Amino acid sequence: ILLHHPYESFDHVVDFISEAADDPNVLAIKQTLYRTSADSPIVRALIRAAENGKQVTAVVELKARFDEGPNIAWARVLEEAGVHVVYGLVGLKTHCKVALVVRREEGKIRRYVHLSTGNYNPSTARLYGDISFITAREAFADDAGALFNLLTGYSSPPSWKRFAVAPVGLEEKLIELIDREASFGSKGRIIAKMNALVGANVIRALYRASQAGVQIDLLVRGICCLRPGVPGTSDNIRVTSIVDRFLEHARIFYFEGGGKREVYLSSADWMPRNFVRRVEVMWPVEDPQLRDRLVQE
Repeated sequence: ILLHHPYESFDHVVDFISEAADDPNVLAIKQTLYRTSADSPIVRALIRAAENGKQVTAVVELKARFDEGPNIAWARVLEEAGVHVVYGLVGLKTHCKVALVVRREEGKIRRYVHLSTGNYNPSTARLYGDISFITAREAFADDAGALFNLLTGYSSPPSWKRFAVAPVGLEEKLIELIDREASFGSKGRIIAKMNALVGANVIRALYRASQAGVQIDLLVRGICCLRPGVPGTSDNIRVTSIVDRFLEHARIFYFEGGGKREVYLSSADWMPRNFVRRVEVMWPVEDPQLRDRLVQE
């Protein structure tokens, strides 16, 4: 399921966590919390889940700029309710937006994953343009479980099935995808939407792709350190910034891939801080209908 906020309601995400908290068949809920609202229905649902006897893990980022106070307060309340509160990995901000629900169904275990380009914050979800992605596919559930094991200190970085994770390979994956487009020359195509483009390595890769003939459209709302239209360097790159009623916050990356048409969503902008100093996730959209919707809309 793909949701485009705020055009499609963030209440569906709140309901996903809230219903899991009250469902007697749900065994566990794990979730990252970067920015939360002052009276967060999602945090209250996690507290209720713990009180209902479920195993609840919350990875709370205490250094989310401007939200340090509310996050510290919520962390204390969560701990008092019996939630296993984790503050992430030393030296890294946990910026990815992931929730994992583990449910018992017909004698088997089924896992549901929510991934987002934006925060678990109903207030900003009415103002920010973001994408929510909900899936029960096994490979995504395996990666989400491995990510939470990593964040809670139970394992070293695994080999990912679907995720690309910073700071252990996300930048390298993006450069690999850009260089692959360059190998197709004028048949290559890249469209990338993000908040900021600063990473020098990625910018150099985009220049290489442009010189190879790849048509590149970049939708960058904020700072952009790439110079489009420079003869011999970036002739084939066009940069657009959209500032409108809603704050464009989604990160969406499209690669033609010689007809493969791959689309990725991510919590990460193409910046050194996202590649090196934060835990971020990029994931593919495999369903053809959802992929077409992202490209066409």
